[in-house]
Amino acid sequence: MGSVPSSVRSISDLALIAGVSVSTVSRALTGKGTLNQATRDRIRAIASEHGFRLNVAAQNLRLGRTGAIGVLLPLGNQRGQALSDPFFSTMLGHIAEALTERGYDLLLSRVVPERDMWLDDFIRSGRTDGIIMIGQSDQHAVLNRAAGHHRAIVVWGAHDPGNAYTTVGSDNHAGGVLAARHLLQRGCRRLAYFGHGDTPEFAARRAGFLSALPEDIRRDTTVVASSVAPEASHIAAHDYFAAGHRPDGVFAASDVGAISVIGAAGEFDIATPHDMAVIGFDDILLARLCHPPLTTIRQDVEGGACMLVDLLLRRMEGADTQSIQFTPQLIVRETA
Repeated sequence: MGSVPSSVRSISDLALIAGVSVSTVSRALTGKGTLNQATRDRIRAIASEHGFRLNVAAQNLRLGRTGAIGVLLPLGNQRGQALSDPFFSTMLGHIAEALTERGYDLLLSRVVPERDMWLDDFIRSGRTDGIIMIGQSDQHAVLNRAAGHHRAIVVWGAHDPGNAYTTVGSDNHAGGVLAARHLLQRGCRRLAYFGHGDTPEFAARRAGFLSALPEDIRRDTTVVASSVAPEASHIAAHDYFAAGHRPDGVFAASDVGAISVIGAAGEFDIATPHDMAVIGFDDILLARLCHPPLTTIRQDVEGGACMLVDLLLRRMEGADTQSIQFTPQLIVRETA
């Protein structure tokens, strides 16, 4: 065993005094990673006693890392979506917790792509050790190109065998099928779908919904282009009902969209669920709190966030990974 240093100049000196590993000292002083609180407090007390402060920037530079993971929200075709969007904020919270437990900071960026090289430019900036993308938007080609030369990328989105990148997400097609079958079982026959059709996730939900309908009902089902932004989705729903449409069943590709539909319908004295059944998608907190509580297709957002972090760190260590699809679940409440 080496002698205890008379002064503390490095994290190694502190580890020797505390009788623990260098990594344990690092976790204690940065507050990151899993560590017994008593051990964390003891190491911090020793550091304070010796006047030692960890230079995190220098440590990361020495290790050839930034200590940060980029979480990017690309808004190629949904520029009105805000970081405060309930689904995104829920996903972001779970990702932040998972990253903190693994010793990483989070760098958040809301990206409005103006050129095809935006992701390549972000990677070359060296600001993060890896990237978690929330949604594919219309940036599939950009993601495929970047994945060809940068392995530290994972994406929350729709699975496609042609993707060059690893995805985590729900089986959106199956979710659409669940919504259609439930509305049919309720006796609904005049149906409408509300959602944006240009994103892979929403397109899969719409395709699944329509595929599960009998031909005569599918032929008469209305597809309404609707944003994920609350204000814009409410306007789309209002205009739809103002034009005289009176469906008895609606599937919205997001819970925000479904809540907007219910609110707009009420302006025309269309009551949910008495006059019109409504199903959303996501199962955000608002789905349980709105009135009436929303029937929806649940995604495992917390499990997905943890899996995104796990797969990214495995890729950063050189492992190969496979895309993962979660099975969605119908949550029946009061709107359908």
